[in-house]
Amino acid sequence: QVQLVESGGGLVQTGGSLRLSCAASGSISSDNVMAWYRQPPGKERELVAITSGAGANYAVSVKGRFTISRDNAKNTVDLQMSALKPDDTAVYYCNAFAAGNIYWGQGTQVTVSS
Repeated sequence: QVQLVESGGGLVQTGGSLRLSCAASGSISSDNVMAWYRQPPGKERELVAITSGAGANYAVSVKGRFTISRDNAKNTVDLQMSALKPDDTAVYYCNAFAAGNIYWGQGTQVTVSS
């Protein structure tokens, strides 16, 4: 079992920055893939950024503005978000793939005002 707890969401103005953090506990290791997804209002959940042993990849819509980073010693994965736009408004979810299972955090709301 893996538990994921997100923090760091909130309200920010267009052009601002936020840092999301996900704390993982349980049966997770540095080999496991971890990611951030988001679900905008009225839309489906979408991948934002993913990190694994092969490196990091980003959705086209956030590339150059968001950075995913991982601290294996602390079992955390962060998402640094800059130059935020109203279209970035969504519930952001931490995700992990471990031992053939997919795990989700409870989500954290990010609202970008225009």
